[in-house]
Amino acid sequence: MTEDKKGTNDIAEFLKGFWKENPILVMVLGMCPTLAVTTSAINGLTMGLAVVFVLTASSIIVSLVRNIVPKEVRIPTFIVIIATFVTMVDLFLKAFFLDLSKALGPFIPLIVVNCIILGRAEAFASKNNVWLSFLDALGVSLGFTVTLVFLGGVREILGMKTFFGMKVLGKGFEPMIIMLLPPGAFITLGFMLGAKNLIDKKIKQKKEQQSKH
Repeated sequence: MTEDKKGTNDIAEFLKGFWKENPILVMVLGMCPTLAVTTSAINGLTMGLAVVFVLTASSIIVSLVRNIVPKEVRIPTFIVIIATFVTMVDLFLKAFFLDLSKALGPFIPLIVVNCIILGRAEAFASKNNVWLSFLDALGVSLGFTVTLVFLGGVREILGMKTFFGMKVLGKGFEPMIIMLLPPGAFITLGFMLGAKNLIDKKIKQKKEQQSKH
């Protein structure tokens, strides 16, 4: 494999998590934190960065030990590895960002059982080398983070007229309180899923038209 082709494959491996294999918009995983904590952009960003650290670090370790751990105990082993990094994140937030830790509540500790984390460890990191596992984990987790920030940002703007705590809408706009409640999360996510499916459909139609000419 040439260097150019290898570089292209690496980029594709990293970027797939943003769109093609986005954990929320495609695989529909991690719905509990997605719907529960995204009442603001900062909450979404904090949860997303926590997942970035846990998924990336645990994927690297899982890839390193994949040939050492017996198949019979691989899942418990993966959970212990993930729980270690989740504990580090939880203690870090409690020590330096107590308000954010309180806002996110139990959803930081619950990253241990997040389907995204364990799913990537089992489906990808346990079968690939460290570099590919790192790219996969980083891309998927950043795709998750961007989606959470967008979802939280929309809900915060429409529900509180702010974005990352800064006023973005004037007095003439009446806040939509429903956007800060569970129905607001479902409504916003529904529109996001619909928009992605529509874009994918348009891209597919365009490719089909180009192939005919």
